Amino acid sequence: MLREFYPTFLAVFTSRFTLGIASPDARAVLAIAPTAAAAAKLSVSPVAAAVRRAGRSRGIDQTAAEIKAELRKPQLHQPVLVENAMGKSAQALLAVLDTACANVDELGLASAELFQQHPDYAIITNFPGLADSTGARVLAEIGDDRARFTDARALKAYAGSAPVTRASGRSLSVTHRHIKNNRLASVGWMWAFWASATFEPARQHYWQRREHGDRHAAANRHLFNKLLGQLHHCLHHGQTFDEAKAFPMPLCDAA
Repeated sequence: MLREFYPTFLAVFTSRFTLGIASPDARAVLAIAPTAAAAAKLSVSPVAAAVRRAGRSRGIDQTAAEIKAELRKPQLHQPVLVENAMGKSAQALLAVLDTACANVDELGLASAELFQQHPDYAIITNFPGLADSTGARVLAEIGDDRARFTDARALKAYAGSAPVTRASGRSLSVTHRHIKNNRLASVGWMWAFWASATFEPARQHYWQRREHGDRHAAANRHLFNKLLGQLHHCLHHGQTFDEAKAFPMPLCDAA
């Protein structure tokens, strides 16, 4: 609907925020400026108050000024009555979106509380890149039956992180595995991404794969494959993540 009568708002918040119009800032601003005409009359103060209500605590004035300036950029308008009617419809949909976002937050908190009571909680969240939400998703997909996967290779194949090797005569091909648990592969992607962003040995491993010739997706998947194998080992032996064992120093550096 925003694309049909308020494309400027859509462009502003899909470019500035990862969650797009589902972000708290976007929903708070849309509530006070449901149409382009309403946005053109806004000053910085109500925008600042809106993003403050949304939970922002730093850079409020600068963010509000930037949002105000971007919302005032020229755009094509629907007729006044049509724009107002579509603004009312957008506000009704916004109420639904607010409820859905609140339910997501409540579900996340409930999942985290239950996950913290699980015996494997300390082992899983000790890994770099895994916290309450991502860790709970990993546990939900792999389960807590330790006999489910015969070895780490089976788990990696299930997650789609291990490649498929096909050999026929003199031909040999190694390709990405497409038959996998897509939910586990999705959370594994985020796991590896955050591990490489916040944990130096994981970042070095990622860039070693890039220098080896891997593209971003392949390097990220290779890191996920390594971390998943380590998680399988730790869960089977009741051990927490050990940086020295997980990413040992190269022999030349140790020497």
